[in-house]
Amino acid sequence: MFKFIAVVATVMLLQSCRNTGNYQAYTHNPLLYCKTVKKLNDIVLENNFPPMIGSRNYAYANIAAYEVIASGSDSDYQSLAGQIKSLPAIRPWTKGEIDYPLAAILAFTKVGNAVTFPEGSMMEYYDKMVNDADSVGMPGEVLTNSKLFADQVVEQIMEWSKKDNYAQTRSAEKYTVTDEDGRWVPTPPMYAQGMEAHWKEIRTLVLDSSSECIPGRPPVYNIKDTTGLFYRLSKEVKMIGDSLTKEQKHIADFWDDNPFKMNVSGHVMFATKKFSPSGHWMNIAGIAAKISKVDFNTTVYAYAKTSIGLFEGFISCWDEKFRSNYIRPETVINKFMDPEWRPYIQTPPFPSYTSGHSVISSAAAEVMTDIYGERFHYTDTSSTEFGIAPRSFNSFREASQEAGMSRIYGGIHYRTDVDSGYLQGAKVGRLVIARLKMRKTKSAALLPKTKN
Repeated sequence: MFKFIAVVATVMLLQSCRNTGNYQAYTHNPLLYCKTVKKLNDIVLENNFPPMIGSRNYAYANIAAYEVIASGSDSDYQSLAGQIKSLPAIRPWTKGEIDYPLAAILAFTKVGNAVTFPEGSMMEYYDKMVNDADSVGMPGEVLTNSKLFADQVVEQIMEWSKKDNYAQTRSAEKYTVTDEDGRWVPTPPMYAQGMEAHWKEIRTLVLDSSSECIPGRPPVYNIKDTTGLFYRLSKEVKMIGDSLTKEQKHIADFWDDNPFKMNVSGHVMFATKKFSPSGHWMNIAGIAAKISKVDFNTTVYAYAKTSIGLFEGFISCWDEKFRSNYIRPETVINKFMDPEWRPYIQTPPFPSYTSGHSVISSAAAEVMTDIYGERFHYTDTSSTEFGIAPRSFNSFREASQEAGMSRIYGGIHYRTDVDSGYLQGAKVGRLVIARLKMRKTKSAALLPKTKN
């Protein structure tokens, strides 16, 4: 139903633009950029990209689009060159009139296509955008110039992206599981090895290094001391999991965001897919843009800054996960409390401390709060396409705190994973805000913010 409504709305807008001859009413519509990001989000979902790799896809594609709008002569935004790691000055050389919003969409699409698979997955959408621009009356010379301009930005962004150590981590040594007290081991039903154990080696964009935001040390593992903190934390996870309310189950399901869940029914195993955590927050960025009714350039800016926060959050979190190598609650509870106990949602294949949801949600929330304000009421409909009812929030920080709590309700994290992760992510987000100067002047401030 939602996709049908979106298609009808697009057709109506195209027809309206044809009738008026105002092609800019179509290409400058910020909702068209939201639709473009959602297209990449769908491809990331369909092809089972792990969440940290998804964050890389979104960051590079949004940065490419942002560099296009920052190049516009009347843009209130300035290039990220010299602000994020190793990004050189982007110098497109196309002359003549350019439709910068269309060029931004085309640049996003081509970079998104280059960093995802299968090959060519975004190019059908690219061709559609070009054809749509032509059909609403964009002059041929403007369309040609816009395509060339986008291609020149894409070429430079892709050259820069290839130096982030991603390719090298594809052939890095696999994570070694060792039998030590308190150390993470694979969990059922997949018993998968540690996912992306070398992600901390990916080049950061804003952080000085992957270890700049190291959280405090997790509680000492000591399951034998029944009065100690670790035992009490483990017991809490089990007790909550054994008595979940309907609301708590809804929260756990809503923020599950498992891009590849393996379901087991008797001897039958089958996989189901959802958005990853980074994809979920890209959807929230789209919802915020629609509610606030900001212009095209500001929409691109908000997506780009949020995606940078997510990207940095994953690197920071994975640096800690494979430093502490902390055991998951499921392993502890099965071994010492109840061998038949299972968490409400599936335990992902990497160490427990800190909570990835807490870190990246908190980082994204800090960035989006800086953009849209402290009080921003919205209803998150991201999971309706998976049959999960929407949830409403009064702020991005409120949403990020619930995202963290969902992992306790889901039975996959201790409370300290969540609390420390939230603080870690907030620090990441504040560093992104402090170190990126993307607006040229105060005149680039957003429209009046939504209030309760």
